[in-house]
Amino acid sequence: MASETLVAAGVALVVTASFPFYLYGAWYILDQEVVTWGVLMHHLKFITVGLLLTTVPMVGWMLPRFFDQIGGFAALHAFLGLQAYAMLLVALTGIVRIFQVKRKHDMYDSDAADRDVDIGELHENMSAWRGRLRIGVAGYVLFWILAWVAGMIRFVLEYVLY
Repeated sequence: MASETLVAAGVALVVTASFPFYLYGAWYILDQEVVTWGVLMHHLKFITVGLLLTTVPMVGWMLPRFFDQIGGFAALHAFLGLQAYAMLLVALTGIVRIFQVKRKHDMYDSDAADRDVDIGELHENMSAWRGRLRIGVAGYVLFWILAWVAGMIRFVLEYVLY
């Protein structure tokens, strides 16, 4: 069986590999003039891969070992990671409502680019939902980076310098 250090290095590599997927997914959707269904699905493919590359190692390796290692950087790492997922939930409360309203108004159709509709006019709460989405995504990225830094410090302290 692989040593704990080798598994920890693999987990660190996999979690680190998720960041380019987040960056590309964010860049792709921000670069689009109109978010059609195809654009949304392409964006979500990359975001989903990023989430899987972060969540699977967390649930499969980090979480089961957490209580054996609690203290110092482990607690900080866990706290920051939980904050990231909390911010993801905030973002989801916005995106789900935006998705519902846009779907109701056929804004994901291929001819949506031809229509001159302000997304803010589709529903009275749209600006609040978009605010939740922005705050949630920005918070997720911020806390993800902080959790990643704490995790890398833990990795170095526990597996490189031990």
